[in-house]
Amino acid sequence: MTLVQLEYAVAVDTYRNFVQAAEKCFVTQPTLSMQLQKLEDNLGVKLFDRSKQPVVPTEIGEEIIAQARILLAENQKIREIVSDRQKELSGELKIGIIPTVAPYLLPRIITKFIEKYPLVKLVVWEQTTEQIIQQLKLGLIDCGLLSTPLHEAGLTEIPVFYENFVAYTSKSSKLNKKKNISPEDIDLEEIWILNEGHCMREQVLNICQRRRSTQNFQHFEYNTGSVETLKRMVDQNNGATILPELALSELSEKQLDRVRYFKSPEPAREVSLVIQRNFLKRRMIEALKNEIIDFVPKRMRSRKKKEIMEI
Repeated sequence: MTLVQLEYAVAVDTYRNFVQAAEKCFVTQPTLSMQLQKLEDNLGVKLFDRSKQPVVPTEIGEEIIAQARILLAENQKIREIVSDRQKELSGELKIGIIPTVAPYLLPRIITKFIEKYPLVKLVVWEQTTEQIIQQLKLGLIDCGLLSTPLHEAGLTEIPVFYENFVAYTSKSSKLNKKKNISPEDIDLEEIWILNEGHCMREQVLNICQRRRSTQNFQHFEYNTGSVETLKRMVDQNNGATILPELALSELSEKQLDRVRYFKSPEPAREVSLVIQRNFLKRRMIEALKNEIIDFVPKRMRSRKKKEIMEI
């Protein structure tokens, strides 16, 4: 049994396809298949059910592959210990980030991060929470920037900041007439919200304490994963939407006049770096965390539970 054979087994489990796994491992498919066969012969068990498409691990294969992932991660940690002592921060950091955080955070920190760490390559995917969780568990990305808590086994959450929500209103909205609002003031029939699969959709519905869908609009149903699109719908039409606090930096003076803050306790979300428990690239992830903390306002770095509504 070799580390290379375990890497091939993990790759097949990740991609559920021998050809694709071989491409990712930079070997031919016959080479990968042969090494997996040797591993199975050595262990005396079948790791994969090859009769199914896509290929799936056997029951015992799942357990062995899970242990293989841990072993390979620990092996990489040894290499990182040596690397950390020998040179400055370098390598590739793969990050997943939810769309309701990405546009307000990434453009502000990327340039500074690259200037500080020129040998680090950031590879970023803007995806839904579910997609990022899946990629973290498969080891396809190194960390995720998500709204937490997630309550996901095998993942560790490192809270970075706490962000309030605000209402953004059209002139005709009932909310526009109020100085400060409470969740009870919100009528979901006039609120533009994100489509299914986005955690902020559920957070907005939790703020309103009622679970309705956008199907309650009588004449129009709109599905989007973009907070910016929701804002534009309010600008061009009627109604209101809920924005994360960092989005306010993108608003003009005229648009800021249409923002309505919630009365205390204000609804807020916790934003965390999420990693596998046996995570790698510790120094790079720590550097990313520090850049985010340096950017967000000081008041967003800690949480006063009496002043913030749990959602």
